[in-house]
Amino acid sequence: MTMATRSGEDPQDLFATPAIVADRRADGSILVRSTTPLKASARCVGDWLEQWARLAPDRVFLGERARAEAPWSTVTYREALGIVRAASSWILAQRLSAERPLVILSDNSIDHALFALAAQHVGVPSAAISPAYSLMSKDFDKLKGMISLLDPGAIYVVGTKPFAAALAAINPLHRATIVSGNPEDAEALPFRAIAATPETSAVAEAFAAVTPDTIAKFLFTSGSTGTPKAVINTQRMLTSSQQAKAQTWTFLEHDREKLVILDWLPWSHTFGANHNFNLVLRNGGTLYIDGGKPAPGLFATSLANLRSVVPTVYFNVPRGFDMLIAALRTDEELRRSFFAGTKFAFYAGAALPQNLWDALEELSLATVGRRLPMVSAWGSTETSPLATDCHFLARRSGNIGVPISGTELKLVPSGDKLEVRVRGPNVTPGYWKAPAITAQAFDEDGFYRIGDAVTFADPDRPELGLFFDGRVAEDFKLNSGTWVSVGTLRVAGIAALAPLAQDIVVTGHGRDEVRFLVFPNIAACRTSAGLPESADAREVIGHAAVRAAIAQGLARLKAQGGHSSGHATRALLLAEPASVDGGEITDKGYINQRAVLTCRAAAVAVLEDDAAIEPIACAS
Repeated sequence: MTMATRSGEDPQDLFATPAIVADRRADGSILVRSTTPLKASARCVGDWLEQWARLAPDRVFLGERARAEAPWSTVTYREALGIVRAASSWILAQRLSAERPLVILSDNSIDHALFALAAQHVGVPSAAISPAYSLMSKDFDKLKGMISLLDPGAIYVVGTKPFAAALAAINPLHRATIVSGNPEDAEALPFRAIAATPETSAVAEAFAAVTPDTIAKFLFTSGSTGTPKAVINTQRMLTSSQQAKAQTWTFLEHDREKLVILDWLPWSHTFGANHNFNLVLRNGGTLYIDGGKPAPGLFATSLANLRSVVPTVYFNVPRGFDMLIAALRTDEELRRSFFAGTKFAFYAGAALPQNLWDALEELSLATVGRRLPMVSAWGSTETSPLATDCHFLARRSGNIGVPISGTELKLVPSGDKLEVRVRGPNVTPGYWKAPAITAQAFDEDGFYRIGDAVTFADPDRPELGLFFDGRVAEDFKLNSGTWVSVGTLRVAGIAALAPLAQDIVVTGHGRDEVRFLVFPNIAACRTSAGLPESADAREVIGHAAVRAAIAQGLARLKAQGGHSSGHATRALLLAEPASVDGGEITDKGYINQRAVLTCRAAAVAVLEDDAAIEPIACAS
């Protein structure tokens, strides 16, 4: 077993002490910033790879395995740099550029990482596109839009066979060379051949010409309201973000040889790529690529990998923590190795329901005699992604922390909320080939309009952090004039309906009551109903025991919330999973409220029909 040993340090020693000021302006806005200056960051991502290939050439950089029982295949920093330079030679010979970037359609892999790093090494942007757009889509419309926008010079897939339909759909839209990770593919250039390209002097020249303003990659937004936008990520954004991280997670500077990460989060998203992958590369750590994910039939792979590699920091999304907790409760050996070896757990992307936070703390305390620290952060694709970091021990779930060094927040009154905006070296200069959208994204002071709202843990003590207070555009009023905080209510609803609700979409715009569309946890519902695994979704959600449990959960939420905006009177369980084509869900499992309400208009109508029998009423 590969294990990052936990040294027994005080959790407070892992992090820097926040030093934050909040300046209230005459117009009612509040500027929040760290008083700790941001130190100089690397010129580019490639400098990190060059550094560790020189200082720790034989240290494992990346590891992967084809299946849970297989041994890990690894690449060292020296080996990685050799392949990157070779692939860079091919990229330059093909005249790839920002106007003809490298596009990667496949999921995380060593080849994926090295090909992307090779492009970035010589000033060519890479663009990882979620495999869901190629493998789960039916019409490929969003993929077509992305390819048309980028006009790539090369497209990488792990193999042409699984991507055959997607490649055929986009074939008329580009002039790119198709590159395959499968050396047996007759219809594509094998990456193995690219990795064996003789290095030329042009590589060193192109690498030296890379500046902090050079575009490193394009990352796409979710595209819930149309074609996804390509967010420009410069080298400065990526390196300054990691420099700020090192100044908040101070253990990184003195514990580099122990940094081991096991991670599934996709590199087509900023969390997995810019935060986690770059965390490892910047600090000379080791990243084991988890081939599983928190989904039925796939999480067993993640658990098998976790038995093999205990990470220094455990990263996941709330759905992943839900599944992890269930496994830890039944596997004593895994429970002991996990809590003994992991310094702390990190959640992001969505608020962690308090019941999951409490469960992890209780399991840790019972297993190793101390609570596992739980931390979070906040940002977006446009902020690469780190804008705030909870580098302290929060008292409860939901604290997104304080601004990182070098980044300012502007909190602007919006109704009864504080809309948050971001300015700093980590913020994108805009969207690729979309000047009008770029102009609308920034205010008169140059702050990026992220669209979220926050609230202070304590207005008089800004160093105690901020809480995410929902998306400004998602909140709505009931007919009574009462505002409904969608983000807050969603988390409370999931906790009240646990473990039967996988996710919740809040409805009630312009109506008298709040109601829930519920994506059920079918496995948990089957267990609750005592049904076999063969029972289909409609049979499960229609079972009397499940409906009764949901009704009781709604009653618990009502008892907690009381007022009309703090609970739902009815819930409708959805048999059909969230749609990728409709933008309802990402491959990280995040639900998009607006997209679901649009795509499920018929379900919303049923939910709002008081005469309909399908919805479940709150138990009185």
